[in-house]
Amino acid sequence: MSAACSFAGGPYERGDAQIAAANEARINDRIRAREVRLISESGEQLGVKPLPQALQIAREQELDLVEVAPNANPPVCRIMDYRRYQYEQQQKRKESRRRATNVVIKEMKFRPKISGHDYETKMKNVERFLGEGNKVKLTIMFRGREMAHPELGLKILNRIAEQVAEIAVVESAPRQDGRNMTMVLHPNKRPTANAAPRRAARGEEPAETAPAAADATGAR
Repeated sequence: MSAACSFAGGPYERGDAQIAAANEARINDRIRAREVRLISESGEQLGVKPLPQALQIAREQELDLVEVAPNANPPVCRIMDYRRYQYEQQQKRKESRRRATNVVIKEMKFRPKISGHDYETKMKNVERFLGEGNKVKLTIMFRGREMAHPELGLKILNRIAEQVAEIAVVESAPRQDGRNMTMVLHPNKRPTANAAPRRAARGEEPAETAPAAADATGAR
């Protein structure tokens, strides 16, 4: 099917943005317009047709006439297998929910006066977590008089955000939470498909859950 088609009034691309929600789209005899701008199943523009003629064209192909842009003048209708479309959309929603439940948030803890070596060690883990498609919660832990200098923690968080700018974005800006300052990073790239095999080849263990990852690196 054609990826996109256009007409006077703007482009129409195949996909979720093109078609109204499944339970709201008018199809076949439920369409009320006298005439429609018709698009074939393959995306070809067939021009403005009287509704009965558009319905007849769809029926001859044993397909449905679906109103995809009801607010256009005249409304835009596409010929398609509506049941198959509904099924595909249902599968997409299921997959989206499945991926949402699989989101993992790793946590990495830093101290305001962290040494250069510890910083680099922790950053390797942060970058690895992001590369695997996980969110990362960064926590700066303050103790005693360090509470009087929150700018030290903010400096570290800003440095980290700058260092991973090519692979992540700041989802939750730095904020003070009692003795801790936190920030959340969101990966802007999909996880590398062969990341796990490469780690296994190097003899590395799979990433642990968020608390375990933090403990493994050891906040200092």
